[in-house]
Amino acid sequence: MPQSKLSPPVALGLCAPQDILVAIPALNEAAHLEQCLDSLIGNDNFMRDVRVVVADGGSQDGTAALAARLRQRYPALRLIDNPGKLQSAAINTAVASMASPGHRFLVRCDAHSIYPKGYVRAVTESLATRPDAAALATPMDATGTGCFQRAAAWIVDTPLGSGGSAHRGGRKSGWVDHGHHAGFRLDWFRQVGGYDESFSHNEDAELDHRLGLAGGRVWLDAQIRLTYSMRTTPGALCRQYWNYGRGRGRTILKHRMRLRLRQMIPVANLLGLLATLMLSPLFPAAALWPAAYATALACAAAVCALKLRSPCGLWAGPALAIIHNSWGAGFLVQLLSSVTARNRTTEQEQA
Repeated sequence: MPQSKLSPPVALGLCAPQDILVAIPALNEAAHLEQCLDSLIGNDNFMRDVRVVVADGGSQDGTAALAARLRQRYPALRLIDNPGKLQSAAINTAVASMASPGHRFLVRCDAHSIYPKGYVRAVTESLATRPDAAALATPMDATGTGCFQRAAAWIVDTPLGSGGSAHRGGRKSGWVDHGHHAGFRLDWFRQVGGYDESFSHNEDAELDHRLGLAGGRVWLDAQIRLTYSMRTTPGALCRQYWNYGRGRGRTILKHRMRLRLRQMIPVANLLGLLATLMLSPLFPAAALWPAAYATALACAAAVCALKLRSPCGLWAGPALAIIHNSWGAGFLVQLLSSVTARNRTTEQEQA
């Protein structure tokens, strides 16, 4: 379960509760929503007057009923329907239906998360102290309890696992092209049209790209950190990074963007592995590529085992292979399916 930690906010008093709208997408989160809201609001007098909106995407586990009951504890809490079900649609719906003319800041929270006291205020104060910032991002520090989780958490925060992405365990605050979304200036969010509701994944990076095109900037505040719990099984990690790859593919196609080097490497590596494995029966030297990759994975696993002082670290090799190749496969499948669909549409129009 993701958690956050932060150092004492500076320049308190720059935001009033009436300036802030908090949006929480929820779908079948009855087991976690109360903990989330208690951590965000609790006994914090400041948060008692902040409008917190739970956007329910049609939960079947009593999430909506729980949120309605919690309004007795937290009068400023609001519950709305999210017909679009996706998180992107939930945030947009919350802004469209619940933001008042006086709201200046939007804070995006996760119903599956537990936040420390002062989180919302820290996010908005950080935005308020930087007039040039259209959005605020926070670093994510991966963690886990089980063997596979611990190894995956260690490797994902290394350059091998994240490609050096600033919001993956980064320690320096600064301007970034993209990061884990924590908050926005509402005028900027509205100006670019909010999230693209057709995106189930990578909606944050797609929005950050449009912000950049419009002249907006994203500030990464390394003092406000999100502790992120890794997927518990190899299969779950595979599905996660497959979806990440497909989402990035959609963003690249929509905006005709160029891949960054850290995004090109897993795609090129996957294609190289497939090609050399097919060629190796005819050209044995081709097996050097997969052999070198397997060696790199083994070295990463050994280093992780030493760092964790546990044989659990040996899972870092398989976890790294899953991260690279699931992302690359998802990206390639998205490109192929999009090109196929486009060609089919062209043929139908010409028929």
